This record gives sequence, structure tokens and C-alpha cells, in this order.
Amino acid sequence: MLQPMRDDRSAGRVTLAQVANQAGVSLSTVSKVLNGRPDVSAPTRVKVEELLEAHGYRRSSSAVPEAPLIEIVFHELDSAWSMELIRGMQNVAKTAGVSVVLTETGTRHSPGADWVEGVLRRRPLGVVLVFSTLPDELKKKLWSRAIPFVIIDPAGDPEPDVPSVGSANWAGGLAATRHLLDLGHRSIAVVTGPEDMLCSLARLDGFRSAMAMAGVAVDPGLVRFGDFHVQAGYDHAMELLRLAERPTAIFAGSDLQALGVLEAARVLGVQVPEDLSVVGYDDIPPAQWSSPALTTVHQPLVEMAEEAARMLLRLRRAYQNDQSGADRSDARLGQADTRIEFATRLVVRNSTAVVKPATE
Repeated sequence: MLQPMRDDRSAGRVTLAQVANQAGVSLSTVSKVLNGRPDVSAPTRVKVEELLEAHGYRRSSSAVPEAPLIEIVFHELDSAWSMELIRGMQNVAKTAGVSVVLTETGTRHSPGADWVEGVLRRRPLGVVLVFSTLPDELKKKLWSRAIPFVIIDPAGDPEPDVPSVGSANWAGGLAATRHLLDLGHRSIAVVTGPEDMLCSLARLDGFRSAMAMAGVAVDPGLVRFGDFHVQAGYDHAMELLRLAERPTAIFAGSDLQALGVLEAARVLGVQVPEDLSVVGYDDIPPAQWSSPALTTVHQPLVEMAEEAARMLLRLRRAYQNDQSGADRSDARLGQADTRIEFATRLVVRNSTAVVKPATE
């Protein structure tokens, strides 16, 4: 049965028929919107959704059967990095007796425009988004259907009502740079990630802080923004290593970019670590098998995904408790921690060494 909607403006209740009348559509059209059916025009769907939201409507979880799965959403897939997150999700899902479905859509800022309609049709237990943020209208649609969501390492500063899991990016950038400074490096370049992502900027801030604490000026020409992929690391390193006064060390904001740096050094005949020290970030499995083995900042990707999945299932239970009459004013904040941050740590391997003394 569909729950009647409470009218926030009075003590009475508003029926679905009244909502249909206010929207100027049939009752069956309202039902289609509620059930995520695709055969409703966008303007009509928006009008009905706004009325449902205005009246504080949220459907009972028993109205439409849920699929026993949790959905993880990437804006792009990289086999090594993404697989660590998928593995963590699968660990928790298997224990909980549910499955994991994978979706690739949109950009790092938001899922694709048609993604939410697919989610409403699939009815997963919840959704984990990697990097993306959610526009208010998408959040409202998910909340109205009692579909919880969690973001892993959000692209921007997460809002208080958006549960998220991340890591200590600033501390990671600080540790990587301090390691290079301790080895005697002073001409240190950094190739971080996209300029509009919080984790990229936090790693860069950690780099700047370490340099400032050591009393070493940051050369603006040695600060580069990449995209966390191999090609960006290669392209920036080719430019940096061709400078008249090339850096003695490069801190890459991801292991993939660091692999690109290693390849650029190989192409140009620059020996690592004899002539150039390289530090990566993430500690994905290929990092220990690169040549030389990569010094990097360990980001606990598997553990982050596991916690995101557990958080999602806790939110799912909170929704169910709320709908079964428990004393809970807002199920979407049904657990105490909406932001969890994991520690990072430096893993020293063979791609870094004491700086070579300058030749006379």
C-alpha cells in the first residue's frame, strides 16, 4: 500500500489523488512517477516530484520490492584503482548476503542525467558514488524513494547531509614531501590531480605545508595539475625533466601518474632513483612491481570501500526503522558519523634515494 502524504501546512492528510489533481495529471501518472517508470515526460515528472517533496512524502520500503544489491557508481573505470574499491564493496556485500552492481556514468562532479531514473527502476538497497557529488534534485529523488547513498572521497567539500568516506589527503601529501626533504631534495616538483577536486588540492596543500615548514620555497613552475592517469604523469614529467634546471624529485598525486613519470624518465635516460626520486600516491598493487618498486603513500582503498558499504547498510536499516514507526526524525541521518576519514601512511621502496650532490 502507498502511504498517504502528510500536508505540512495543516493537520490533515493529502491523498495521491489530490496530488494528481494539483499537478493536473491522472492518478496513474503519479503512480508511474512513484514507481520510477520511464514513460512520463520530464516536466510532468518534475512537477509531481516537487509536490511529493513539498508534502514530505516518502514511500514505504514495502511498496516496491527492493533488489538485494548495492550499486557502486564510477565516472570512469581504471582497472587497478577501481578494483581495490570494488573488492572492498564485495567483501561487505558477500557477508551481508547481497550483490554488487557496477555503473559507469557522468563526470567526477555528478552522475549522468538519466542515471537516477535507472536507479529508481532498479531499486537497489543503496548507492555508493566514487568522487561524484549529487545535485539537490537527485538527492531529493533518492531520499523520497528511501534509497540511501554514500560518497567515497567526494570531489568537493561534502555537505552535512551527505554521508562520505575519505582519507587524510593533506597528511599524505605532507608525508610524501617530508620524505623527499629528509633525503636532501630541495628542487621538488608535484603533479597532483584535477584542480577542481578536493583530494587533489589537499595533497597539494600537504606538499606546500611540508616545504614551508622546511623553509624551502615552492617554485610555481614545478607545480602541475594532472588527471590521476598515466598519460598525465608522462606528459608533465617529459616537460619537467627537459627543464634547464630539472627537479631532483617528483611527487605524483597518484600511482598511475607516478608510473607515467617513471616511463618519461626511462625515455629521457634519467635514472631512478640515482638522478630522480619519485613518490606516488594510493599504493595500488602494481606499485610494488614497477621498476624500480615505487615509494608511495598508502591510501586504504579496500578499507574505505568496506566502510562505505557498512555505512550504506546502516543507513538502510535506519530507513527501515523509521518507516516501521521507530522514533527517528530523519532516517537519512540515522547514524552518528556522516564523514569518516582514514589515515594514510608512507611506504618506502626503491624509487627514492638521497639526492646526488651537485657536480662542480
